[in-house]
Amino acid sequence: MQGGLTQDFDAPEGLLRIEDCLDAQGAISFPPGTTLISLAERNIANIGGTVAFRYLDFGRSAEGEATEITWTQFGVRMRALGARIQQTVSKAERVAILAPQGLDYVTAFYAAAKAGAIAVPLFAPELPGHAERLETALADSLPSLLLTTAAAAESVAGFVEKLPGVRPEVIVIDRIADSVADEFVTVDIDESDVCHLQYTSGATRPPVGVEITHRAFCTSLVQMILSIDLLNRNTHGVSWLPLYHDMGLSMIGFPAAYGGHSTLMSPTAFVRRPLRWIQALSAGSEVGQVVTAAPNFAYEWTAQRGLPEPEQDIDLSNVVMIIGSEPVSVSAIDDFRKAFEPHGLSPTAIKPSYGIAEATLMVATTAPGERPTVSYFDRAQLAAGLAVPVAPDAHNAVAQVSCGQAARSLTAIIVNPDTREELPDGSVGEIWLHGNNIGRGYWGKPEETEFMFGARLAARRATGSRAEAVLPSEPWLRTTDLGMFVDDELYVTGRIADLLTIGGVNLYPQEIEATAADASTSVRRGYVAAFTTSEGLVIVAERAPGSGRSDLQSASDSIRQSVSQRHGLSVKDIRLLPAGAIPRTTSGKLARQACRTEYLAGELRVR
Repeated sequence: MQGGLTQDFDAPEGLLRIEDCLDAQGAISFPPGTTLISLAERNIANIGGTVAFRYLDFGRSAEGEATEITWTQFGVRMRALGARIQQTVSKAERVAILAPQGLDYVTAFYAAAKAGAIAVPLFAPELPGHAERLETALADSLPSLLLTTAAAAESVAGFVEKLPGVRPEVIVIDRIADSVADEFVTVDIDESDVCHLQYTSGATRPPVGVEITHRAFCTSLVQMILSIDLLNRNTHGVSWLPLYHDMGLSMIGFPAAYGGHSTLMSPTAFVRRPLRWIQALSAGSEVGQVVTAAPNFAYEWTAQRGLPEPEQDIDLSNVVMIIGSEPVSVSAIDDFRKAFEPHGLSPTAIKPSYGIAEATLMVATTAPGERPTVSYFDRAQLAAGLAVPVAPDAHNAVAQVSCGQAARSLTAIIVNPDTREELPDGSVGEIWLHGNNIGRGYWGKPEETEFMFGARLAARRATGSRAEAVLPSEPWLRTTDLGMFVDDELYVTGRIADLLTIGGVNLYPQEIEATAADASTSVRRGYVAAFTTSEGLVIVAERAPGSGRSDLQSASDSIRQSVSQRHGLSVKDIRLLPAGAIPRTTSGKLARQACRTEYLAGELRVR
């Protein structure tokens, strides 16, 4: 029996309810043969006339020209492109997608999987500032075929000409006629087959390709469905996230899982006018529940630059908003909530979450109907690895946002990364994971795969171990992220690679960055990077809109004073630069290590 699932009580014949994908203990357990493609095929066969995906093209119209594709139409396009793919490459060969955001990209991803190939979701070469990442991913995955669109074909051809070695063939997606669908030959796809390679963001190291199986992808989708609750065919996704990003891919995987649809737009359309995101959410909220996701900076940016005019009718009463991609900040939640509560945003709408590419995204999120939890801990004790609660107004208080509970059928524990021993609740350590949503490993990197995905726990807690459901012989995934459990909720405190050690004391860069942002209105909130060199602490910050060069000395003095008072640290150097100077990953995360490298090389520049 093949899969397709919904929680709608009046589900059309042929679609499975979500409870059919759970065992007697409530763990995720799919019917045999369930893959991303089988989920989509269920929708094509049973609700073919309904919308699968919608794209708002703000390049053609300021209002966003909407293009829709039904499940039936999507099935034809998927088979047509899939036929060309299987005529060009063999099963399990890599097929890279170098296309702009849009419905053709969605088709390419599904078609590659349907043809039995391994999709490599990337981006068109014209994406500014990320050519090196694209070259790295292509050199690593060695695709036999590239998929692009007519609009990007010229830039892709020029890029391919510069590639060393054997150059892959290029297929232009929108030049494949629907009639080619008749040439498609059915391919057997197993749950354990690799669906796609998800390249990591490159925030702390060069990007690597995580092997995501169909089982892992489908498990992650159901985990998110369960975390949101009451997800049914009247639920819609809205996303501007890039489709090469793990959360962006999840937003185009959701419709296959529950039979709804997703409305997409480009990241550029959002950044230029964040109100577009809000308007799309409002439009969806009028007809059903809406699910969206974005990192911290997006909520901060929207609260600053995406406010509707008083006369605009915006309704966010049916919206669920996932916030993650980096340690969640209190200010991002508070600023967004204050800005949009007058427009119906529920106090429980925002869901702080934690996810990583190696876990096909989903790790933890707040329970349905719960408000975000903010706790305050002693700064010095937290730096020493202990969660000691203090009053919010204590001089040494540092705020931490809870990411809720681990996803269904996923086990998360806190481990001392040096001794590999499980730590008790209230202790900071590395987050380790075990579950079916974990990727298979890193493409072409067996030693790194063994180290990261084959970690062995040296010792469990004698009582109250969170690892009880996992056999002692089974492996764990190291996340390289630091966190802790407090009151059964997971808090993510930072990344091991970003941790600063000054005078023998560990410090989290995001705390220093928040202090710098609070110190002066001339600092662009969310665009501050703190790191150390051999000479001491360095802070690089982008200037806030409207601040002039005359404000720089005053801002620098304020930052030095605030960092000294709050953290007891002296700052060796402060750089206040125009917007676009701090390198970020393709998903919008601060790339602190890249910023440090550019600073040391004297190459900090506006992008």
